[in-house]
Amino acid sequence: MQKEIHSQWSSHLEKDIEIAVYGRYGYAILLFPAFTDEELECEKFGLLESISPGIKKGKFKVFAIPGVNFESWLNDKKSPQDKSYRQFQYNNFIIEEMVPFIFGECGGPVPIITCGASLGAYHAANTYFRRPDIFYGMIAMSGTYNIDHLAHGYFDDNCYFNSPVHYLPNLTDSYWLSFLANKKHCYILSGSGENEFPENSTHISGILKSKGIPHELDIWGPEWDHNWETWKAMLPKYLDEKF
Repeated sequence: MQKEIHSQWSSHLEKDIEIAVYGRYGYAILLFPAFTDEELECEKFGLLESISPGIKKGKFKVFAIPGVNFESWLNDKKSPQDKSYRQFQYNNFIIEEMVPFIFGECGGPVPIITCGASLGAYHAANTYFRRPDIFYGMIAMSGTYNIDHLAHGYFDDNCYFNSPVHYLPNLTDSYWLSFLANKKHCYILSGSGENEFPENSTHISGILKSKGIPHELDIWGPEWDHNWETWKAMLPKYLDEKF
């Protein structure tokens, strides 16, 4: 499996970053870390190995990016306002820096699928729902989609526009709804075992259903916990069967 590490300066994050790229061709998978902010996290825990057959065949190319969770929502030393603003910067980093980078690496515009587990699922879903004009699909595993879970009572406009369970029910703009209504690769997955909260997934699924937004909800059984073994089973299954 071909792997490259790209180092560059991020003007939006105001720091040097590294992006891990796996593969040569195919759909672009924008992969968010689950627990840390490390772009190599998913590789270290075997998630990349679980999908390596598709990467080697040229079915998809993975772009594993760093997160800012410990510079924002998980940083108890920062004010709520600063946490919220860091998320704003991260959104801009994805749209204005990562998307052009992916297109450049792929030789032009390609379908981009956002993907992640746990906190990565939140970022994958939020990124997709905010900009369905750019992203082709989404795979969110074991996520929470309510920013209250991370903001601990603080709620400004930026929190609202980064909380899918808040902004999606109020989405009435036909322009944005048309993009979401015409997509067919929105997958929301969860186990039902230890530390899993499948109700988070059923909640957002209900919102999407009420809006007529196509998606697939898949709740796995109690033997599937909130861990890498679950996600290493889920992700290759969906990449193999749906793309």
